[in-house]
Amino acid sequence: MALLPILCYPDPRLHTVAQPVQAVDARIRGLVADMFETMYDAHGIGLAATQVDVHERIVVIDVSEERDQPLVLINPEIVWASPQTQLGDEGCLSVPGIYDGVERSVAVRVRALDAQGQEQTLEAEGLLAVCIQHEMDHLRGKVFVEYLSPLKQGRIKTKMVKRQREARA
Repeated sequence: MALLPILCYPDPRLHTVAQPVQAVDARIRGLVADMFETMYDAHGIGLAATQVDVHERIVVIDVSEERDQPLVLINPEIVWASPQTQLGDEGCLSVPGIYDGVERSVAVRVRALDAQGQEQTLEAEGLLAVCIQHEMDHLRGKVFVEYLSPLKQGRIKTKMVKRQREARA
């Protein structure tokens, strides 16, 4: 297993639309393991392959306090989303230290393959539903800050570019 570098906003690679996984094989299972290690090391609750510069439809999630309920979603698709929405603060490993309100469905049903390539359907609500929607946005090349006003987007982009410049200096 290995820690993978996480792309930081406004890296243009974060806007790449992920392609479907053709086969759940040893390479994919190894990538999933590396993604979990990377997510746990960064103290995140979700990570999309897009964020580690792999443009395949893979998401790993663990919203448990104990960090012992790993969830793998390969080629996920939301087959139902509740019409009821809720505004909640979101953050992102690709936009460290930035949190802001995003409107999301309070519940979703998602169909995906697991790490063994078996199809599963999952009903989620609350934090898990939000995390699924957030990570699936990454697979479509969308970062949560794009839900914010143009003014906030500009401020966040400026702040992130400045941080990256200072980190390289």
